[in-house]
Amino acid sequence: MVHSICMNHRNTLLWFFANVKEVAPHEPRNIFIFPPDSHQVQESGPPPIVKRARNKPDQTAAAQPSADTGQAFTGLITAHHGVEVEVRFTTGKCRMVRVKRSSGHVVGDDVKISGEVLQRQPRRTELRRRDASGGVHLVAANLDVLGIVVALNSMAGFIDRAIVAARVAQLQPFIVVNKCDLDDTTPLLDNLKRIYAGSVPVFAISAKGQTGLEPLLSFLNQGHRGVFVGSSGVGKSSLLNALCPETGLKVGKVSDYNGLGRHTTTVSTLHALSGGGELVDTPGFRDFGLVDILTDELASHFPGFEKHDEISCRFRNCRHRTEPGCAIISLVEQGEITADRYAVYLELLAEVEKDQDKARSRNWQN
Repeated sequence: MVHSICMNHRNTLLWFFANVKEVAPHEPRNIFIFPPDSHQVQESGPPPIVKRARNKPDQTAAAQPSADTGQAFTGLITAHHGVEVEVRFTTGKCRMVRVKRSSGHVVGDDVKISGEVLQRQPRRTELRRRDASGGVHLVAANLDVLGIVVALNSMAGFIDRAIVAARVAQLQPFIVVNKCDLDDTTPLLDNLKRIYAGSVPVFAISAKGQTGLEPLLSFLNQGHRGVFVGSSGVGKSSLLNALCPETGLKVGKVSDYNGLGRHTTTVSTLHALSGGGELVDTPGFRDFGLVDILTDELASHFPGFEKHDEISCRFRNCRHRTEPGCAIISLVEQGEITADRYAVYLELLAEVEKDQDKARSRNWQN
């Protein structure tokens, strides 16, 4: 027998170690004996080392939703705070989960948590946009409708880009004209109805005056999960407060200097509507650049062109620019499509072609 004794400066026994050899077939074993007040007895050396599995793609170390029983828990990301996300589990309970800032998780993601690993489930849909500097941002995931909120001083071209992006992402777009209690909004509403009423639903509301909300609520209560997008100052947070009062989102004022709104929403959050459906509130942005849109997708999804599906172009891949036998050019010449709308389309077409050329160049270099 080999033994060791450890005592402190007060001659108090800390632990006693012994190596005991027993008669075969038993192997020698180590025994640690602690003082009675410690209530600990441990065999076979130090405690086992627990290994953490490396995170695979789409996986992030996360806090455990409950005791680690090896059971997987499914949930939904309802808020994103940079290095933490809020997950709502199927039980209805919520908790914060730490993630890497570059994890790629967004509000609307379905996730599964097992032990300390958060794994994103396959997305049904995702909505992306490009900012003015060329950066690509994922707005939200697993949506089925996109609400484009506009008001006076909304950025030109925002609506058309958002509609095309929504349709390519297989979302149903709709337009919400806010602040209709203001007289100056009447010409804007009339113009938007003239352009888009045959293409997408248009709702005229006043979040501040609580008017026009019922038709919009009836549409959303059909079980849709949607997101409101729009440039800062159009009243997205006010609208969400009107539709879902318990959210209590902070509301800012429009700048008197430049007429633009101030960003009051700083994190993305998902909110359930009492009558059914869910809405995502996102930080405001002043541009909605198209991401990975092909020229034929733009030609098919540009708002206003779909009303003339019964008339086909001579060529299936017609870009509606100079091709012979183009039905769209013929409709422009006949006045069925206004020259202004056609000019907007050509502007977006040039933008999409430029992005495609850049993508081909990157692929060629790689």
